[in-house]
Amino acid sequence: MPKDDPTPPADFWEERYASADRIWSGNVNHTFVQVVEQLTPGRALDLGCGEGGDVLWLAQHGWDATGVDISATATQRGADAAKAAGIPDERIRFVAADLGTWTPDGTYDLVTASFLQSPVHLPRVDILRRVSEHVAPGGHMLVVAHAAMPPWAGNHAHHHEFPTPAEEVEALGLEGWVAEIAEVRTREATGPDGEQATLDDTVVLLRRA
Repeated sequence: MPKDDPTPPADFWEERYASADRIWSGNVNHTFVQVVEQLTPGRALDLGCGEGGDVLWLAQHGWDATGVDISATATQRGADAAKAAGIPDERIRFVAADLGTWTPDGTYDLVTASFLQSPVHLPRVDILRRVSEHVAPGGHMLVVAHAAMPPWAGNHAHHHEFPTPAEEVEALGLEGWVAEIAEVRTREATGPDGEQATLDDTVVLLRRA
């Protein structure tokens, strides 16, 4: 799916999530946990949350967590999973919205964006810059991105961008922020048909001074 494909992003992702009962594993990303478990819980916002695996983990580990995704199907699955897990409503919230135009309410101690990469149009850097204005002083922004696509990605791989840590920090260009982590981390992963692979992730943790 090329980036200039005429399919509206909301339609693309709704069709993607409607194509199966579940797209993702529902498990939190290991790299995400490694970083976030070192932070003091507060108010958190997850951008492009999908079916909510990271949001549920945040809520279960002391954070007041909000997840936003363009797909209403995905966010409903996240809300259903939160209810099934017995997470109180006041600790978790899901919002179906286009991040290209959505604006957060209030401030957050942590903003996360894990694999906020899309084969259809996504103003990714603009989104991250705009939402960074809603991070409280001393708060953090965590961006985890594919450093390369997994071997099972097929023809979609060349439609993505794979920023290095330095490119990620430079593209965001956030003044008054400190890069606490900017590196590539390796993890083991299992593909949709049981394939095993070692994947590289670009990991950037920024703190608002």
